[in-house]
Amino acid sequence: MAKKLNLEMLLLPVFLVLLISSKPYTASASIEEANALLNWKASFANQTQSRLPSWNLLSHKPSTTSPCTWFGIFCNSAGSVIKINITSFGLNGTLQEFSFSSFPNLKYIDLALNSLFGTIPTQIAFLSELIYLDLSTNLFSEEIPPEIGLLTNLQVLHLFENQLNGSIPHKIGRLRFLYELALYSNQLLGPIPTSLGNLNNPTYLYLLNNSLSGPIHLELGNLTNLLELVIEFTELTGPIPTTLGNLNKITMLIASNNNLSGPIPASLGNLNNLTYLYLFNNSLSGSIPLELGNLTNLLELCIEINELTGPIPTTLGNLNKLTMLTASQNNLYGPIPHEIGNLISLTFLWLWQNQLSGLIPKVLGNLTSLTHLLLNQNQLSGPIPKELGNLISLTELRLSQNQLLGFILEELGNLISLTSLELWQNQLTGSVPSSFGKVLGLFSYCMGYLDAITAEIFAIFKSL
Repeated sequence: MAKKLNLEMLLLPVFLVLLISSKPYTASASIEEANALLNWKASFANQTQSRLPSWNLLSHKPSTTSPCTWFGIFCNSAGSVIKINITSFGLNGTLQEFSFSSFPNLKYIDLALNSLFGTIPTQIAFLSELIYLDLSTNLFSEEIPPEIGLLTNLQVLHLFENQLNGSIPHKIGRLRFLYELALYSNQLLGPIPTSLGNLNNPTYLYLLNNSLSGPIHLELGNLTNLLELVIEFTELTGPIPTTLGNLNKITMLIASNNNLSGPIPASLGNLNNLTYLYLFNNSLSGSIPLELGNLTNLLELCIEINELTGPIPTTLGNLNKLTMLTASQNNLYGPIPHEIGNLISLTFLWLWQNQLSGLIPKVLGNLTSLTHLLLNQNQLSGPIPKELGNLISLTELRLSQNQLLGFILEELGNLISLTSLELWQNQLTGSVPSSFGKVLGLFSYCMGYLDAITAEIFAIFKSL
């Protein structure tokens, strides 16, 4: 017992020295951070400064002021700033007077939805502990500094909706802990860096709405933890790499509105978790892969405005969760598969401006959730099936510019939600059924070449 007491007595002076010496260090660090924030505040426009009244030194004891109670500032237990969160606050200024080196413990910066402008300073590299950086929806300009690649603890990087230009820094590929990268809606140029394939953990990669060019690199297939890849509205060229079929966790693949060419890889059929596949408005060619029928979790498949050929695969009838199928403005031919009638969740079916032939399948009448059925500008023949009268949710029905025969059926008068109907340039005969008087919402119709029928429609609607 005596030995224990003696040890405690020996250690007591050491503990007191540590305790006493730590207080002024903490206070000094806190004052340095407070002064750095005040210098930054002083660089703001006057209106912004007035909105930060809590950012002030204590007049009676300025040497002990801590910023930890200031608006948007959060500290650790030692009183050092670890988080700055000032979003949608109307900040009007730059980061040029922000002393990055004064915040050695800063882990989180969120300045989104403000009016900050100018460049992102290279001194941002001093924030070695930073894990979250959001400067989105501001007015930052010029290039993304390569020094961001030195923030090796960074997990989230949001720079979207600014005016940034230049290329995506190759050094971003060093951010091994990064799981969310959002650079969309800027003016970025050049290729997607192959170094992004080195990232270990990315789950969200948003590069859309830039002026990026070059191919989609094979290396993106290394990002096996990726959940969402959005690269639309850029100027990417070349084929879709087959390696994207390795992204077995991905739920959203959006590469529309580019200049992509070549076939749709059959390997995309491996993406069992995919819910959204947008490849529209490119120059893709070849046939629709049968393997897309394996994507049984798919909700939306949009492949219109390409150069696709061949028949519509019957395997697409396996996609029983599908709500949107758009394959218009291609060169598809052959019949509309009866298996499409299995897609009972479908709300949009766009197959217009192809070379589809044969009859309109009666089973389309099973798709009672349909709101838009566009089959115009094909080579469809035969009568309009009466089963289309079951589609009571339909607001738009376009069957024009085909080779349809026979009468306009009474059952179409059941489509009480219809606002747009196109039947023109067919070989339809007879009169307009009186049941059309129930279609009160119909404001756009075009019969063409059927003057008598058009006159009857005018008469029906004039009487309502």
